[in-house]
Amino acid sequence: MASLPADRLSTEPPFTHFGLDVFGPWTVASRQTRGLAHSKWWAVIFTCMSVRAVNIEVLESLDTSSFISALRGFFSIQGPAKQIHSNRGTNFIGACKEHKIPSNINNDSVDTYLSEQGCIWIFKPPHASHMGGAWERMIGVESRILLAVFLQQGHSTLNHETLITLLAEVAAIINARPLVPVSTDPDDPLILTPAALLTQKVSIPSSPAGDYGAKDLFKRQ
Repeated sequence: MASLPADRLSTEPPFTHFGLDVFGPWTVASRQTRGLAHSKWWAVIFTCMSVRAVNIEVLESLDTSSFISALRGFFSIQGPAKQIHSNRGTNFIGACKEHKIPSNINNDSVDTYLSEQGCIWIFKPPHASHMGGAWERMIGVESRILLAVFLQQGHSTLNHETLITLLAEVAAIINARPLVPVSTDPDDPLILTPAALLTQKVSIPSSPAGDYGAKDLFKRQ
């Protein structure tokens, strides 16, 4: 096995180097004057290359403007980045140009921007999804968690609030996974997780008090 890339071993703050990709869609219902209107929504997952934490933002469409809104929201929460990795999706390339972030498509601008210690967007070669395994793996984990939730609820209709809530809880579950083998020593109960590195909290937050059921999250068809 080859050595890990330098950004996977970075000691800089979380999400200084991250990869991203879009997954979905899901059918989301919104109440109109006459019945329900259905539309497809997607999500974009941001995966930190060093602490392996994830952040999920919702997309109402696959166009560049919708992705830019999600990217702006992500930067507002996690702060600026130095290096972004993704495939060559048209919405990603459009966002790169819109934000005026140099990429590896233009080597001259990359060298200039790196000299100023700014941000660079690195696009993977076409048909090389295996080079994005760091975030593709997280999409697989997310899909299994959501599938388990949907199977429990049966035939239900999502609304936008439910989808946003579910994706936030999915991100919390992924970020609570152990990063290293769990010790069997009772005197060493600490489990190192991405959430612990992000929030400096080692305890998993409990559910809010109250009795909540499927009717609080889903609308039956």
